[in-house]
Amino acid sequence: MKKLILITLSLFSLTNISISAQEKTNNTRQEQSKKNNSYWQQHVNYNMEIDMDVKKYQYKGKQHLTYTNNSPDTLKKVFYHLYLNAFQPGSQMDIRSRNIQDPDSRVSDRISKLTSSEIGFIKVKSLKQNGINLTFKTVGTILEVPLITPIKPGESVAFNMIFDAQIPKQIRRSGRNNKEGVALSMTQWYPKMAEYDFEGWHTPPYIGREFHGVWGNFDVTIHIDKNYTVASTGYLQNPKEVGHGYNKGNPIIKENKNKKITWRFKAPNVHDFTWAADPEYIHDIYEMKKGISLHFFYKKNLSKEYIKNWKKLQSKTADLMNYFSKNIGHYPYKQYSVIQGGDGGMEYAMCTLITGKRNFDSLFGVTAHELAHTWFQFLLATNETKHPWMDEGFTTYISNKAENDILNKRRKNPNLGSYKSYMNVVYGNMEEPLTTHADRYHTNTAYGVGSYSKGSIFLCQLEYIIGIENVKKTLKRYFNDFSFKHPTPNDLKRTAEKVSDIHLDWYINEWTQTTHTIDYGVKEINEKEITLERIGKMPMPIDLEITYMDNSKETFNIPLRMMRGNKPTEAIILEDWTFAHPTYSFTTTKKVKTVEIDPSKLMADINMNNNRLSVK
Repeated sequence: MKKLILITLSLFSLTNISISAQEKTNNTRQEQSKKNNSYWQQHVNYNMEIDMDVKKYQYKGKQHLTYTNNSPDTLKKVFYHLYLNAFQPGSQMDIRSRNIQDPDSRVSDRISKLTSSEIGFIKVKSLKQNGINLTFKTVGTILEVPLITPIKPGESVAFNMIFDAQIPKQIRRSGRNNKEGVALSMTQWYPKMAEYDFEGWHTPPYIGREFHGVWGNFDVTIHIDKNYTVASTGYLQNPKEVGHGYNKGNPIIKENKNKKITWRFKAPNVHDFTWAADPEYIHDIYEMKKGISLHFFYKKNLSKEYIKNWKKLQSKTADLMNYFSKNIGHYPYKQYSVIQGGDGGMEYAMCTLITGKRNFDSLFGVTAHELAHTWFQFLLATNETKHPWMDEGFTTYISNKAENDILNKRRKNPNLGSYKSYMNVVYGNMEEPLTTHADRYHTNTAYGVGSYSKGSIFLCQLEYIIGIENVKKTLKRYFNDFSFKHPTPNDLKRTAEKVSDIHLDWYINEWTQTTHTIDYGVKEINEKEITLERIGKMPMPIDLEITYMDNSKETFNIPLRMMRGNKPTEAIILEDWTFAHPTYSFTTTKKVKTVEIDPSKLMADINMNNNRLSVK
């Protein structure tokens, strides 16, 4: 029987083993990539130390960054993200929120009202490359750095930075004193090297959407008031010294003259680092049989009902971890933390920040979604600023399935809500192509429904096109081939094609690069002859269920010719249907009573009224 325990010194040795194993895995992947194909990705090693003033909500930071240029290009500049600079009146995040027709209620006009002591900022004081001073320019949330000595292909260089920062009043993700009273939600808090890949530099300003980062290792030291418990990405290196639920015995507190203690964390093979801190955190640890420690941090002043929900959540989080590991791929770290903080729910490396005053279904639901992000975006690290549908959509798809199974909800289609949201946007003439940059959507509604709902439907419809078992195999192979990398939409498409032996270029084009809609109808039944019609612009294969006059039934599958194949099915396979022909007719062996298109309802047909026709 599983039970809550306090972590022991064995975690320390387990941590070191995990770090070594992860570094070895990453190096092996890089070498295999170089040998087998032209894929490459940059690499970083961060060593950071910060001194936190919890009264002023400010900190001083030192960063030593080793940057390895694995690209075939010589780099004459580098760029850093300074995300906290978004929380200032007049920033692009502020202006965008005040001009978009449906602003995020968490942001609205709040940034414009921040005082000088409430804004966020990161001010870089000095920056050196291999010991040589560099000039630099801060432009909003981006630090532009021309290099005196360009970085050649295969070369590693050291950047040393000193910076000051102020934590903003909590508005979006990052900040102090969130609505539930969590003191510090430290997300996007450090100068972060921008990603450079086969498409070039990725330096979008922080306007409110998602992220893209360089894979690497983090070694972070935090000096903070002794009363604060720190929850973080990575593995704690000095549990004896900090206590706070990390050490079973009495901690050996080593205070400095300012009554601060030091926390040190290491995180191997991640592309971000997040932490939170509060003097009132309860810290529970739930040990899984597979050697994974689940950490839970929540405030002790929550009501009894909410604390009960946080206790109940712990075994269910283990169920989620097992579900995702089984259905996508093995969770490669030895720890994961669910942390009360932030402004709703947001995924980070080896942890998530969520608000904690929720009923159990809500608490479980947000945890399921954010934990699923560990696979879709943190291990399969797509560029979510350009392809948020691969991040949010796939997470929605798999987390809804996990909730349905674990809570035994018995829903035939756990993602039915995604279809309803998609239809609302289509009927409201608000839809935009999924190729739209996350920050460029005309409305927040179009972004949200496109990324979460239409992205989820992408995989649901893929079940309809290539079969559910092939989709399951696709997700596992996709994870196996592209975890710890930066996969693109084409990588997913090619994986599904290799698994199913079906051509899918048409599908990814129509569903993600256009706003074409699906609408098929049963046009006519003439005794034994059936005529179908394609009314919408987007073509699809067709599943049919036919009921004959004697009440017997048969199922048929009409492949789309450009698929060059058909899914595994027990249905009768008919001649394929070309895109150019708007109608399709065939003859049955018996008189027909009723014809129904897509009885599974997995196809996102925008007009279901013409999908069924009966002879009167």
